[in-house]
Amino acid sequence: MSMRGRLALLALATGLAIPGAAEAQPPRPVRIGVLTESWGPTPQVAAMRNALQELGYREEVDFTLGVRFTQGNPAELPAAARDLVRMGAGVIVTGESANSVEAARTATDRIPIVFMGGSDPVSFGLVKSLARPGGNVTGIADLDIELVPKRMELFREIVPGLKRVLLVYDSANAYTEVFLRVYRDAARRLGLTLVERPVRTQEEARNAITSVRRSQTDGILSPRFLSLNIPGFMLDPTIRDTIPTMFHAGFLVERGGLASYAASLEELGRQAAKLIDKILKGAKPAELPVEQPTKFELVINLKTAKALGLALPSSLLLRADRIIE
Repeated sequence: MSMRGRLALLALATGLAIPGAAEAQPPRPVRIGVLTESWGPTPQVAAMRNALQELGYREEVDFTLGVRFTQGNPAELPAAARDLVRMGAGVIVTGESANSVEAARTATDRIPIVFMGGSDPVSFGLVKSLARPGGNVTGIADLDIELVPKRMELFREIVPGLKRVLLVYDSANAYTEVFLRVYRDAARRLGLTLVERPVRTQEEARNAITSVRRSQTDGILSPRFLSLNIPGFMLDPTIRDTIPTMFHAGFLVERGGLASYAASLEELGRQAAKLIDKILKGAKPAELPVEQPTKFELVINLKTAKALGLALPSSLLLRADRIIE
């Protein structure tokens, strides 16, 4: 019998915790808790699950998923994070925003946290550095702040005559101001007028979006965050087929939005699965560098474009990574 085997038997017989005796086989199934502001399963989570299975992990045997949705309400994130800790999560995965990462980090400094998305985690204080995050947090940054100027430039190219652009945002979101500076700067450089509408409740968000008319704006930009269901209200039929919309995620274009430009959410999920795999094999989040997106995509909904009376040039369609028809 090997030395490790004899140590394991000794540990069982004496009840002693011998270093290394039980490290080779972590408890199964590992509980993976997911914290999200969304209303249901996101593309990142679905891709993460599939990628874990491709890596050889069997759901319900090697891992289980427990998802907590806060349905656009960031105020519920801390309680949802604590709930994941109480349920015995071995890894916590967060998505969409720095709010969810901060809620998870506040709930535990012990359980590994992997974020899928979120811009500039160093400036937001989520990690010490990209190369050596420190603490119990690592993940994949989606570079959304850096993509704002390109997204607005594409919006102007898709919509001829685009001048006035409406941006409705959650004024209570602690991270909104960082994005606003980038939106304002990009609008100035592109010769666009950014019409800002800060809101504090879902009802205010609904009214700000559904009451707007084409004579008041040439297009609507989706904010990065899902709070207050602002992106969801932009998909209201009264808006969807009358005012062009530009989103931060392709799955919203699949549901009727005009276009999006962003890091691929599916690829973020697959990257997260690889980080989880490393953590389950013993790697420490503090030493796993924060990764960058490996795939970006321009998604265009042709059906919506036709309803809006937009004739998109073939050169633009050839650049699209996905076309929804």
